[in-house]
Parts: sequence; structure tokens; C-alpha cells
Amino acid sequence: MSSIPVDYEVLRVIWWLFLGVLLIGFAIMDGFDLGVAALLPFVARTDGERRIAINTIGPVWDGNQVWLITGGGAIFAAFPPVYAASFSGFYIAMFLVLAALILRPVGFEFRNKIKDPRWRAFWDYALFVGGFVPSLVFGVAFGNILQGVPFKIDSDLRVLYEGSGLWELLNPFGILCGLVSVAMLTTHGAVYLMNKADGPVKERARAYVRVGALALVVLLAVAAVWAAYGIKGYAVSGGLSPNGPSNPLAKTVTQATGQWYANYATYKWMIVAPALAFLSPLLTVALAAAGRAGLAFITSALGIFGVIATAGVSMFPFLMPSDIMPQASLTVWDATSSQMTLFVMLLATLVFLPIVIAYTGFAFRVMRGTVTAKQIEGNSAHLY
Repeated sequence: MSSIPVDYEVLRVIWWLFLGVLLIGFAIMDGFDLGVAALLPFVARTDGERRIAINTIGPVWDGNQVWLITGGGAIFAAFPPVYAASFSGFYIAMFLVLAALILRPVGFEFRNKIKDPRWRAFWDYALFVGGFVPSLVFGVAFGNILQGVPFKIDSDLRVLYEGSGLWELLNPFGILCGLVSVAMLTTHGAVYLMNKADGPVKERARAYVRVGALALVVLLAVAAVWAAYGIKGYAVSGGLSPNGPSNPLAKTVTQATGQWYANYATYKWMIVAPALAFLSPLLTVALAAAGRAGLAFITSALGIFGVIATAGVSMFPFLMPSDIMPQASLTVWDATSSQMTLFVMLLATLVFLPIVIAYTGFAFRVMRGTVTAKQIEGNSAHLY
């Protein structure tokens, strides 16, 4: 009998939920500063306006990015086969994301060093790339996971990626999901600017909320129809034990068009996720028009929760299906670390995650308030 007080099956579900929390936390917290950077050329037209927009995210972007690092670490420790398959299959895409994210700290630090307009314009576009590219690539990656990733697993349980690289990832459905991500995060960034900026930047951001949120709803609807009729989903047909060892090859998997919708017939409560995904952006538009920026930020965050949760519950228990060897598809039940590893990590998470959340809340409370043109003009040497 195991000496660990929590069942393996329960630990696997807990870590699936934790992974979802980290992905949603990243999309909400780092998503708004990615969105602000991607909107920079459109909501700010003068140097002063661009500095207002940049300084709304300058003090917090690096702390927000910790969510991405934590999510990567959680995948590595809790779901090592998923880490291996994703970093093999999405290597070039992740390199693009890394290169774009490197531009962000350089842009923040270098932009204000020289007052030459051409110098500042260059770093402004670097910040735009640093916001737009990750927003697009993360969505493209999700779109490819929903379709299945071309990898195999050999008899020694080694993951072998057999894809052709970046252009294979840029397929029509993947690009559609990338556009969903861009619309979602830029809308979130615009709502954040409504809360933190003033003057023309705030008003342009308010105008964009309606465009971005409505585009998000339309793109989501197209993606939902495409997922129902245009791509095959996956289902486990036998051989899978939720409490068994992590051996992806022990199960059998079938594919069928529209299979990603099967969970909603079995678990009726899951409909909450897509309902939030579609209704929250519309509510965000209404609240933004009414000048309720704080509530609009909350509903925008709920929309992000709904979009990501919809992908998660639709695919459950799959984490990364394989389109060339369905049997090798990785699931919550056969792609985890050992029971002891998951339990020890759970104890550490229960201790440190509340500390991280408390510190984040404290930091945002200290940095609360609106960034104004007067503040920018009076602190040209000390702000971004």
C-alpha cells in the first residue's frame, strides 16, 4: 500500500488543474502587457502618449512574465513527456517567442536613453513585436495541439517528433487560433489602458475594446464551427488506468470529427467555460462603453478564463494528442511524473503559491493609480 495520502488519480487531476491555473494566470497577468505593447502604434501617436502607454506596464511586466516561467517549470516537473513533445515540436515557434520577449526588456530600458525620434521609434516597434508575436504564436500552438502534433513514442518511451517545422504549424486552423489569441490579449490590454492611462490614450483604448472584443467573439464562433466539422478530435477507447503507471502506449485511441465536443454531453457543467468565452467579451464592451473600466477588466479576465478553460475541458483527458500515432497521445493519466513527485510538488505549491499571489497583489496595490501626461513630463529622466 502506498504511503502517500493522496491517490495518484487525484494528484494527476490536481496538477492538470494547476497547469490550467498557471496558463490562465499567465494569459490574464502577462496578457494585458503583451496586449498594450501590441496596441502601442495604434493607441499612442506622439512620444508623450507612447510614454504614457509604456509606463502603465513598465513597472509590472517582468513580474507578470514569471507566470510563463512557472508554467514551463510545472510542465517540466509534472508532465515531462508533454514538455519533451512540445519543446521538440514547437522549437522554432518557441525560439520566435523567446526572441520577441527578449526585445521587451531591451526596449523598456533603451528607449528613453536617447531623445532621437528615430531611436525611440525603433524601440517602439520592437515593443510592438515583443507583444504581437508571442500573442500570435501562443494561439497558433494551441490550434496545432487541438489538431494533433506529429510525434511518435518508441518502445523505450522516447518522444520522436516528425514534423517539418514552422510552416507546418502555420496552417489555416492554427492561424485562426492565433488570431483569437491576438484579439483576446489586445482587448485585455486595451481595457487595462482604460484603467491606467488618461487622455487620448485612454479614449483610443476604449474605442478599440469594442473592435477587439467583437472580433474575438466572431473568431471564436468560426473556430468553434471549424472544431466541430473541420478537424478530428480524440477519444480513449480502452487500456487507460487513471491510477496506473505513466505509459502512453498502454491505451488505444480513436479519432472522429467533432469528438472534442463529447465531454459536454457527459459533463453538462463544462458548458460554463464556452459560455464565459462568448458572453464575457460582450459584457466587456458594454461596461467599457459605460465607463466601468474596473468591471470591464474583470469581465475581460473572465473571458480569457473561458477561452482557455474551453480548450482544456474539451480535450480532457488529452494534453497533447498525436496525429500520426494516436496511441502515443499524451493524457492526464499517462504523461505525469511519479506519484511521490506530484505529491512533493503539491506540498511546495501550497506553501509558495499563496506567497507569490500575495506579493503580486501587494505590488499592484503599491503601483496603483493612473499614469498621466503631467507625471511623464515631470519625470523624463526616471520613467520609461
